[in-house]
Amino acid sequence: MTALTARADVSRRLNTCVTRDPVEVERAQRLRYQVFSTEYGSDLGAATPGLDADPFDRWCDHLMVTDGVTGEPVATTRILRQDHSHETGGFYSENEFDLSRLLARPGRVAELGRTCVHPDYRNGATIGLLWSTLAGWLTEHRVDRVIGCASISMQDGGLKAWRVARHLQDRYLSSEDDRVWPKRELPHLTRSNPERPVEIPALIRAYMRLGARVCGEPCWDPEFRCADVLVLLEVSDLSARYSRHFMRRIPQGA
Repeated sequence: MTALTARADVSRRLNTCVTRDPVEVERAQRLRYQVFSTEYGSDLGAATPGLDADPFDRWCDHLMVTDGVTGEPVATTRILRQDHSHETGGFYSENEFDLSRLLARPGRVAELGRTCVHPDYRNGATIGLLWSTLAGWLTEHRVDRVIGCASISMQDGGLKAWRVARHLQDRYLSSEDDRVWPKRELPHLTRSNPERPVEIPALIRAYMRLGARVCGEPCWDPEFRCADVLVLLEVSDLSARYSRHFMRRIPQGA
């Protein structure tokens, strides 16, 4: 595994790697459970207490950021290549959306999933390191397009999720050629306060800064008690600022 390091502050060092080691994957699954169960108020239907795990994990590369002092994982995402998706019966997001139009387009696709960051590490250094390692992976595997479900909590009954989804569609909607359709539509809510600022979750803001687009209406995920939007990123459309930032961090010959 190739490790990178960055300073989150004067006293904190972060390391990152991409792994399939079962021991490391289980550590990522424990972090996912800790973050998701708290944020979405759900036990995630976990088969093993304290673990967020599913059959997709086996076929994914798992990107992990760890605290260099404690060794504990503080951020993670998993990546499923299109040429491995036949082993899982398709992408995870195909359980929630009809992707037929999007996947009919040419280009190599990979799917991000289960992305999370520990609350104490939600800063530019951690998220930047997560994306820089992802950029290296995308370059190595010659991926053209990245898709993934971005989640919004529905603990308030769904009003925030609907307002965020509407905001994203107004400003970051994909072309018709990449449109998808939810298999469980999010209930429409008429209550709204147009003067109240829309609070976009930090990870979704990061996707949009990378040039990502949302591909249509949100899907309701009852297991996680959240709303998901399907996000698409054209790797060639990464902004120049992020491309330079990422490529500086990728070791030569990685």
